[in-house]
Amino acid sequence: MNKTIGILLIVVGAAMLIWTGFTYTKKEKIIDAGPIQVSADREKTVNWPPYLGGIFVIGGIVIIAVSKK
Repeated sequence: MNKTIGILLIVVGAAMLIWTGFTYTKKEKIIDAGPIQVSADREKTVNWPPYLGGIFVIGGIVIIAVSKK
């Protein structure tokens, strides 16, 4: 089980190092006055620091190294 978690951490950490964030679009209501509704698409961005991916990779390597064989 520990090896699986370690491999998963390495894969997620490597992905976080390659892609440092993502952007998505969310529809928001601007005006809601009875029968009149105005909405707009807003782009939202989620970013994380690259060192977090490195920490995940190192943590995965440590977990695999100390797991029982």
